[in-house]
Amino acid sequence: MRFLIQRVTSANVTIEDRIVGAINRGFCVFVGISESDTRKIADKMIHKLVNMRIFSDACGKTNLNLASVDGGLLIISQFTLYADCRHGNRPSFLEAGKPEPSRELYEYIIAKCRQSVPVVEHGEFGADMQVSIVNDGPFTVWLDSETL
Repeated sequence: MRFLIQRVTSANVTIEDRIVGAINRGFCVFVGISESDTRKIADKMIHKLVNMRIFSDACGKTNLNLASVDGGLLIISQFTLYADCRHGNRPSFLEAGKPEPSRELYEYIIAKCRQSVPVVEHGEFGADMQVSIVNDGPFTVWLDSETL
């Protein structure tokens, strides 16, 4: 499982000219799911995500987590995080999970995040989405379950 986390001052996701999710300060999280991912792996990733201290405190140190700043989450499914670009110029996505099990795990991640974060918005699995982000910093973190 892969999370691409961007610290944002605001973010929203639009489908067919309709905003379906929006947050102010928080994280925009792009979620990639592979064939081997499980709820146990998701739980580990979620724990790391919601406790990640990448907001600045009064001294300018990155010591604060989402709860400390009343931050929200915008969670976007993105199978392209499993792009394999080693051969040729057209990426392969064979490592990405199959749609139905991935959808179930994506929905599980959203539900689990809602247990500890008051504002959790999301896109639509498999939809053509436009994501607007105001990256704060910029500050972007890559979490990969293979390296946790």
